[in-house]
Parts: sequence; C-alpha cells; structure tokens
Amino acid sequence: MASKSFTLDDLKRTLREAAGVAEGVDLDGDILDTEFEVIGYESLALLEAGSLIEREYGISLDEEAVGEANTPRSFIEVVNAQVAPAKAA
Repeated sequence: MASKSFTLDDLKRTLREAAGVAEGVDLDGDILDTEFEVIGYESLALLEAGSLIEREYGISLDEEAVGEANTPRSFIEVVNAQVAPAKAA
C-alpha cells in the first residue's frame, strides 16, 4: 500500500526501469510539461511503467487514462488519483 504521493522522481525511476532512457534525453531537466514523445517514451513504455506502478503501489490504473496522459504532470495526476484512495483505505 502506498504511504506517500507519487512524484516526478518516482515517475523518472519507473520510466528508467520500464524502458530505459533515450539517447540525448535528460530526464533530470524540466520535463514536467514536456510531451512523452519528445522525451522518447511511447504508449507501450507508459503502459509498462503503469504496470510497474500498479504492482509497487498496490493500485489499479485506468489504461485509458494512462494512454491519454501525454506529459509527466498528467501521468502523475492519474497515478495520484488512485494512490490517494489507497492511502485512505
């Protein structure tokens, strides 16, 4: 069960684990509102990241919402929408 909210650092760690980092991409830069395609991640990588997050946090993510999340900020919001109820349980 999650004990804190999901952060940008959590997302970067998960993306690295799920799909690595594309050459020339700086995940430590200002990427919060950068589209995933620009930083080298396609939908398959995001679905894999979502699966890792589900296992780690014990939550279930809406695949459609994950697919529509086109920036790190929107992806984090999707995850935190599920983490918050899990914390309250």
